[in-house]
Amino acid sequence: MPWRRAVVLARRTETATAATLLLHVEGQPAATAGQRVEIRLTAEDGYTADREYSLARAGEPDRAEITVQAIDGGEVSPFLVDELEIGSELQVRGPIGGWFVWRPDQTEPVLLVAGGSGIVPLMAMVRARREAGSKAPFRLVYSVRSREEMFYRSELRMPDPGVDVTEVYTREAPEGSRRPAGRLTVADVNTGGWPPDFAPTAYICGPTGFVESAADMLLALGHDARRIRTERFGPTS
Repeated sequence: MPWRRAVVLARRTETATAATLLLHVEGQPAATAGQRVEIRLTAEDGYTADREYSLARAGEPDRAEITVQAIDGGEVSPFLVDELEIGSELQVRGPIGGWFVWRPDQTEPVLLVAGGSGIVPLMAMVRARREAGSKAPFRLVYSVRSREEMFYRSELRMPDPGVDVTEVYTREAPEGSRRPAGRLTVADVNTGGWPPDFAPTAYICGPTGFVESAADMLLALGHDARRIRTERFGPTS
């Protein structure tokens, strides 16, 4: 898989610590929702640093849209969020991955469970569904610390027939929220998701502990392990 020259076309602030970057990547094939790309930064002294980021949007060749959360003490993410400018160049290769993907020819119900920035590849699936005119019913359970840390907040609150969104706040619930702040529970997944006899395909993305916990909840509710797909992330050593 070759490295390709990429140019930053646009950037959009998502939260105080996260930004979406639109890249022009000459020759990159159209991606499938759920795939990711690898980003390479090269310093003046020749030192390189590579990181993988999920694509926030799929389907268009020569384009890569990623949303990056700046990690305290991180080597790459703070630069991408706070310093990378429009017109800057970097290297990209991808798209990568073939298991954690959703394709428009899938017609079964879909359950998306996101923890924090794990919403990124799941948002690509929501967007791909909308752009394809798919009638597959989606339910998204989005666990996030507070409303201020939600990615794509305005878009997720726009009417999207066939997509139901459940917000779970773990640190600070907004005023008037029916659910107090707290970690994701079996009740949240049961209420915001699909019954197991609907045979949904489930996609879970987030930090390792979150993903393992959410997968265990689905299994406890009777979901088929073969229909649960997971993608996790953690600090880079």
